[in-house]
Amino acid sequence: MTTAELPIYTKKDFQTDQEIRWCPGCGDYAILSAVQMVFADLKVPKEKFVFISGIGCSSRFPYYMNVFGFHTIHGRAPAVATGVKLVRPDLDVWVATGDGDSLSIGGNHTIHMLRRNVGLKVLMFNNKIYGLTKGQYSPTSEVGKKAKSTPFGSVDRPFNPLSLAIGSEATFVARSVDVFQAHLRETLKKAAAHKGSAYVEILQNCNIFNDGAWDTITERDARSEHVVQLDHGKPLIFGKNRDKGIRLVGLDLEVVTLGNGLTEKDLLVHDEHNENPVYAFAISRMDTMPGFPTPVGVFRAIENVPQYEDLVNQQIADVQKKKGKGDLAKLLRAGDTWELRA
Repeated sequence: MTTAELPIYTKKDFQTDQEIRWCPGCGDYAILSAVQMVFADLKVPKEKFVFISGIGCSSRFPYYMNVFGFHTIHGRAPAVATGVKLVRPDLDVWVATGDGDSLSIGGNHTIHMLRRNVGLKVLMFNNKIYGLTKGQYSPTSEVGKKAKSTPFGSVDRPFNPLSLAIGSEATFVARSVDVFQAHLRETLKKAAAHKGSAYVEILQNCNIFNDGAWDTITERDARSEHVVQLDHGKPLIFGKNRDKGIRLVGLDLEVVTLGNGLTEKDLLVHDEHNENPVYAFAISRMDTMPGFPTPVGVFRAIENVPQYEDLVNQQIADVQKKKGKGDLAKLLRAGDTWELRA
């Protein structure tokens, strides 16, 4: 397709006639708006997009995106999406999922999809609660979380979704926030351009069952003090006066205040292309440590890693070249068979 033939879309082209059934004020609205705007900018024909989802509030996404879609069963979106990508590697396959859907019943599918580097774009909405089923604690809920299923407080240690993704050696890992609209759109564009599995955690507010879960980073007055922006090739610096930063001391990260001999040259410079996942993993743990800011942006972006669908399809082509396309009926009748008689 030439430049002159590229489609020209607007956000409206990706909206549907379905009534959006999320609670008023839900962060999902902001995510939906950002995705529709980004899709309009990607210059990809609408019929090339597919949105796959599991179960949960986030999983209503396919109804509200005017592209091909499939609302699957709980936790199984990565498996179904992998099947789509294997059969039609030419399609842009996206997955909408939540912290419960993808990290509880769907945890196994998530890690294997990432380790295989299937060319999917996964949007994981993290509100640290089960919203659709009315407020049970989730795999990302904090210790002590009082919810309908944990009236005396959760004793579970929560997953760090990005650490899990990096531990699975995902080739693209990023984080954004529902209300950081410009940042979210830019992050989604980077995910769309990545060749391989792209995993984007989106911190999202559930104003009904877990309102204010991310207030420390979303409130305007607190944002600069509690968020550090990850920009490739730039030092990790934050603070209202940009006077705080992160430096590496041995194998440990440390928050420092600039001045008294400390300058930006002493700070850790972000390298999203570092092939060793240890670096990205350390960055992903920052917000679990007291006094550290929450990092947002691209943690890891490794290119030139073979995609699973390409490897599988090449293997099939190689075998067919040697042995022909084969006969399914003959295969089913091969080996030990039995004839059942009345």
